[in-house]
Amino acid sequence: MANFLTEASEIQNDLVAIRRHIHQEPEIGLDLPKTQAKILAALEGLGLEVSTGKSLSSVTAVLRAGDSKKTVLLRADMDALPVAELADLPYKSQIDGAMHACGHDLHVAMLIGAAKLLVKNKSQLSGDVVFMFQPGEEGFDGAGHMIKEGVLTASGRKADATYGIHVTSSSIPTGTFTTKPGTMMASADEIHVTVVGMGGHGSQPHTAKDPIPVAAEMVGALQLMITRSFDAFDPVVITVGQFHAGTKANIIPDTAEFQATIRTFSPENRARIQVEAVRLCKSIAEGYGLKAEVKVVEQYPVTVNNDAHAQFVGRVAGELFGNEAYMDMPHAIAGAEDYSRVLEAVPGSYVFLGASVDQDFTKSEANHSPRAMFDDSVMYRGAALLSELAVRSLNEMV
Repeated sequence: MANFLTEASEIQNDLVAIRRHIHQEPEIGLDLPKTQAKILAALEGLGLEVSTGKSLSSVTAVLRAGDSKKTVLLRADMDALPVAELADLPYKSQIDGAMHACGHDLHVAMLIGAAKLLVKNKSQLSGDVVFMFQPGEEGFDGAGHMIKEGVLTASGRKADATYGIHVTSSSIPTGTFTTKPGTMMASADEIHVTVVGMGGHGSQPHTAKDPIPVAAEMVGALQLMITRSFDAFDPVVITVGQFHAGTKANIIPDTAEFQATIRTFSPENRARIQVEAVRLCKSIAEGYGLKAEVKVVEQYPVTVNNDAHAQFVGRVAGELFGNEAYMDMPHAIAGAEDYSRVLEAVPGSYVFLGASVDQDFTKSEANHSPRAMFDDSVMYRGAALLSELAVRSLNEMV
């Protein structure tokens, strides 16, 4: 059997170089030509069947291993965020207003590492491996686009199992893995509300139909609805992140607008909140003689791990790195992931990897912060785990 931990540590410096090169040139959204080119260059010569996306700058690579009819899919996202980097690093972003603030550059390097390790140990595989390099996770539904273009059947048949790793800069100790069976991350949708009234002079509000206090009441009412209509043990989170109205203190505007993110942890509550939030906002507007235009924008479903695969990940991580390197995830988090679309179609598990640069990880800046930093010394561990999961899942077919 291959010793993936030793072999991964031998290519750690290569992974660091790849990660830092990607970090310096972050790209946002679905069109990531420079990142795609770096991935293609790193995979060149490995003997993989490589294809690129039609509607996005994705890379799909297939490692063939004999005549097996089994396939495992390994995934990494590769896009950055519209954040101006404030971290003081020698390899900081050279692109104004863009930053790898969520660690996707590490994800890419780890998956490239896994590809190199698995090609080297091809004889260990009892099936095919698909490497999914995905743009557009940060709100662009890159996974959905890649699924439409056939990534799940890239080997010629639908994948039987899937795994992915996400680094975190501040949630768990460095080098530690964590996951859980069932719901791991929330769904993410948005509600966009425009309250339509009638403008007028601020000194005579009775002659107008002021949309601002009505919209403000909706903001509070949405929170009240959650606490009084939804079970606290199946949480719903609504956060209003935008509120726009008016041009001057003494002018009542025609409209007031706000947008909110909606997070749920079950498909049932996801469907229910979409209906009830719309009803509530429209009812409040109607009660004051105004009109509310309400639109729900669906984004990502709940990220749900297959129970057996999540337990398998924990067991493999513990055996590979020692029991102290794996911890059970105590509860789901309200972040969201479009990898949820892959897990809806293929049984598998997502796993977090601690990459804090501080000895006390709670003092580190969180993912998405302009000062977020990630300890790239953990990358060989991620590459080793992905490789071990691929080999063992094909052999054992969890």
